[in-house]
Amino acid sequence: IPYIVVDSKQPKIDVKWSDYPDESDKGPYPIPPDAPIEGGPKSDGHRHVLVLDRDTLKLYELWRAFPSDDGKSWKAANGAIWDLKTGAARPAGWTSADAAGLPIFPGLVRYDEVVEQKAVRHAFRFTVQHSRRAYVPPATHFAAHSNDPKLPPMGMRVRLRADFDTSKLPPQAKVIAIALQTYGMILADNGSDWYLSGAPNDKWDDDDLGTLRHIHGKDFE
Repeated sequence: IPYIVVDSKQPKIDVKWSDYPDESDKGPYPIPPDAPIEGGPKSDGHRHVLVLDRDTLKLYELWRAFPSDDGKSWKAANGAIWDLKTGAARPAGWTSADAAGLPIFPGLVRYDEVVEQKAVRHAFRFTVQHSRRAYVPPATHFAAHSNDPKLPPMGMRVRLRADFDTSKLPPQAKVIAIALQTYGMILADNGSDWYLSGAPNDKWDDDDLGTLRHIHGKDFE
């Protein structure tokens, strides 16, 4: 899931809501005309757009976002504005650009943390194919029809067991695994089972990251 960083001089534009107008923050939103869209401009997927204002420390996130032809406005299924100075959650029952009502950007696996800083100091975002019609904090929203207690609720946090041997993992995967042992990951959306979301970077080592497939659901608590 890509993101873009802007400053307070970035012009703000209006966003029209197609699905959740009552649970979306009105804005306006400082979205550049060339803001990256998850999956690309022609994608028919989630089409997340994440914009971080480094001056105001506010995070702007859209789901199913489409720019207008004239570049003066956007249309999106819903959106949320996060004040990173307070960490305030959404109202109970509200969604966000993520099904669980959580911010997406803070839960991404990012190259600057994993490779440059060699340490990640937060939980990750992950998905499962089938979730429960329930949520637990920090989530504020569910996205399922089933009440099966065997299914996980949105907001559920799992952590890689402390006895999982990370010593044989290559460098990038090892940093991620250690973060999973320390902070774990939080269920944020429906998707592929046990799927971590990351931000794109040409410098990622795909073979290195691929070794994370050796970690299975049974390795978590």
